[in-house]
Amino acid sequence: MNWTPGMHEPVVASPLASDALGAPMQAYLDYIRFEKRLSARTHTLYQSDLALLQVLADRVPVAVIAVQPAHVRRWVGGLNAAGRNGRGIARILSSWRGFYKWLGGRGVVKANPVIDVRAPKAAKPLPKALAVDESVQLADYRRTDDRHAPVLELRDRCMVELLYGCGLRLSELLGLDVVASQAARGWVEGGDGASGEGGEVHVLGKGAKWRSVPVGQPALHALSEWLEARQRWLGPAATSSAVFVNQRGGRLSPQHVRLRLRERGQLAGMATPVHPHMLRHSFASHVLQSSGDLRAVQELLGHASISTTQIYTRLDFQHLAKIYDQAHPKAKKSS
Repeated sequence: MNWTPGMHEPVVASPLASDALGAPMQAYLDYIRFEKRLSARTHTLYQSDLALLQVLADRVPVAVIAVQPAHVRRWVGGLNAAGRNGRGIARILSSWRGFYKWLGGRGVVKANPVIDVRAPKAAKPLPKALAVDESVQLADYRRTDDRHAPVLELRDRCMVELLYGCGLRLSELLGLDVVASQAARGWVEGGDGASGEGGEVHVLGKGAKWRSVPVGQPALHALSEWLEARQRWLGPAATSSAVFVNQRGGRLSPQHVRLRLRERGQLAGMATPVHPHMLRHSFASHVLQSSGDLRAVQELLGHASISTTQIYTRLDFQHLAKIYDQAHPKAKKSS
């Protein structure tokens, strides 16, 4: 018997599994293909997701149009246990939700069994941070090969010192100007790299919010050396206000900094590729390890919510657990 959208007869599915989709599903796939004109790729994904729904319903067994929220929740749990990630399950649920919404619009089902079912939240990956000794190794590295201009070494070292020493975002670093002005998005003031006095960097961060972060003596010293070299490099006629510039006086691009930092990390012997945000993560992790003051780290990073900063507590615990495993006599498995 052919199925039409207005019919209420249950779809009879063979037990356990079937490669053939039921008539309601075929009609829905025709709808999204010919009426909604979704792409071939999307149509294929819908077809795969509905085939999975058919298989799962067959295994209960239950007719596809008689599926209940309890069935869907059980299937979601099974998919998650089988290794499907939250993002993949969310896409499957979206396909099913659309299918049942279409059935409901034609009076085939009274309620959408997927409407209140959500995919499990995917675990947020830990931010990648360097170990303390790796961060120091990167900051102290000096490139001296003949193919590398000394002025570029001073510039690159200054960028590393500010990224790691102040926890700046890349956009904040590149927004720094030589002097403060109403148009500036950031600048460094106070302190003296030669005398050992600290200073402050003022930056315009996310949400157009200003924040101030202390600048230590090593970063100030690196900045002082770079600015002197920068002036000689650009010449007396230079008018650029940017701290970090190319030889033409233009403000450096984010991509250029990423490439320079990646190359520097490789030459310095880093085990993993280094990117600018990794130095911000390292700053936050190391300050938290030393101080244990989560609220202070939040202020230094410019996070609007403490929950964003709390991810570094997981890094801190990971660090402590590693120390425990290495040092505590009861941590080692007996042979």
